[in-house]
Amino acid sequence: MALWKRGQSDYCEVRGSDIHGRGVYASCFIPENTRVIEYLGELIDKQVSKRRGLSQHAKSLETGDAAVYIFTLSKNFDLDGNVPWNTARLINHSCSPNCEAWIHGRRIFIHSLRDIDAGEELSFDYGFEVDCYEDHPCLCGDPECVGHIVSREQWPELRARLKTKDHPNHSQMNHASAS
Repeated sequence: MALWKRGQSDYCEVRGSDIHGRGVYASCFIPENTRVIEYLGELIDKQVSKRRGLSQHAKSLETGDAAVYIFTLSKNFDLDGNVPWNTARLINHSCSPNCEAWIHGRRIFIHSLRDIDAGEELSFDYGFEVDCYEDHPCLCGDPECVGHIVSREQWPELRARLKTKDHPNHSQMNHASAS
């Protein structure tokens, strides 16, 4: 019961989402820099995390569900948030998030980056690596959306990869047109 209570927040509620399946919405006005909710889960080492992540990802490809809720905690441990009392696992990614995750020891809290109005969907940057961008299409709908769930710091690399992918013979085409 204590974990279930820790996974709830007066600031938010779960509803259907246009981004993906279900999402978490502000149930009231949330001021900037507010601790909104805790991201809960099972503490696991990196080996277990890798096995679970691969297994959960394979299952998600079969079912269409976003079933991987593993959150990087430190260089040695992750938090597997795939537990029913973890409401925060349903917060969707956005390329222009209104929240971010703060790690405090072995706990993760979602904090507001700006004022959030009641009824607004909560989101944070999942920070996925650019190396697996094709596995993670983004549906956030934001005007700044880059089309894939990749950390903002890696957007230039993603754009370069997408440009190369769209035009695999780009350098050859430029060379041929110059002659």
